Amino acid sequence: MKPVPVSLSDYVLSGGGANGESYDHRTDPEVMLKLYFPGKIQQPLDEMMLARKVYDLGIPTPEPGDYVVTEDGRYGIRFRRILGKKSYSRATGDEPAKVGQFAAEFAQMCLKLHSVHVDTKLFENVKDRYYRLLEANPFFTAAEKDKIGRFIADTPDEDTAIHGDLQYSNAIFVGDKRYFIDLGDFCYGNHLFDIGMVYLCCCLSPAPFIEETFHMPKSLAEKFWSFFAAEYFGGDIPLQAINEQIRPFAGLKTLIIERDTGEPMPVFREALSSIL
Repeated sequence: MKPVPVSLSDYVLSGGGANGESYDHRTDPEVMLKLYFPGKIQQPLDEMMLARKVYDLGIPTPEPGDYVVTEDGRYGIRFRRILGKKSYSRATGDEPAKVGQFAAEFAQMCLKLHSVHVDTKLFENVKDRYYRLLEANPFFTAAEKDKIGRFIADTPDEDTAIHGDLQYSNAIFVGDKRYFIDLGDFCYGNHLFDIGMVYLCCCLSPAPFIEETFHMPKSLAEKFWSFFAAEYFGGDIPLQAINEQIRPFAGLKTLIIERDTGEPMPVFREALSSIL
């Protein structure tokens, strides 16, 4: 796909991250630019193509943007932002009294997402992703890797959609419209791999991280999880039973966290204790 030329003189730097920078358009508040660092050519194209495939499934996501290149040879994606949007984490932090409402709405979004059947030839199997992460991890022993691998293999297969990074900050709303965002890890497989991330963000992560990232005290995040779990799994299943089922899936995220930090993370490994 040929990129659309854009001029950085039309944009103002608004932020940065591990892979690049974000820019706001000088005159159109709806337009923003996600620009990757020099040398990253394929990554923005892959991200845009994946976003298009997810959008075409009918999953509620913002419309994919344009693949662009600047005059100095940097590649990225141009989006139309959703003005006035708020994430479910930010909304909960701002209005704690509505935690039950926000958690239930997010749970309903997740239930609908996890009911979407996909063409498995077009997307990656979540198990394959975890097998790769497991093989590359230098911190688990061979015996531990064998047990984790068997847990992954024994989890029933599903051909339904998985967000891949199902944080409650990655679901937004404005008015009566709701969208998933940041679907760069979208794949398919058992829904419990996704729900593990919700549990990790609400219950397993340290309090300072939750406060900084999700804009609420951990006690409120844990309350969000209890309402979410009741809505997603049904109120007749005890919360403790849900937690015991989900904790190992949350613990699998250790493979991602240790890859990114380059060091063992005992806080998250503890969630794997039932399978190790």
